[in-house]
Amino acid sequence: QVQLVESGGGLVQPGGSLRLSCVASGFTFNSAAMSWYRQAPGKERELVAGITNFGGSTNYADSVKGRFTISRDNAKNTVYLQMNSLKPEDTAVYYCKALRDMRFPYWGQGTQVTVSS
Repeated sequence: QVQLVESGGGLVQPGGSLRLSCVASGFTFNSAAMSWYRQAPGKERELVAGITNFGGSTNYADSVKGRFTISRDNAKNTVYLQMNSLKPEDTAVYYCKALRDMRFPYWGQGTQVTVSS
C-alpha cells in the first residue's frame, strides 16, 4: 500500500535550520507531484511548497519564499524540505503529500516542527 513517512522535525531556535524528508513507497514515485503542507494549532492546513514529478518546477507560499527549498530525489523516492532562517510562526505539524497521476492524493502522518528559544 501507499506510504509516506516524514522525518526530520524537532525543536529548533529562531534563525536555525531543519531538513525534512519524506520517503514514499507503494507507487511509482515519479508519477506524483509532491508537496509539503503545514498545520499550526487552531489554523487550517496550508501549502508550503510543491515540486513537479521530475523537479522541473517548484512553487512556494509567500511566507517561506527565500527561506525554504523543496527538492526531490527520484532514485531514493524521497522529497525534502530544507528550512532555513526559521521563525516561531513556522511552528506547525508538517505533512508530505503525493498527488499521483494528478488525481490521487496521499498524505503522510506528519512531523512536528517547533521554533522556540
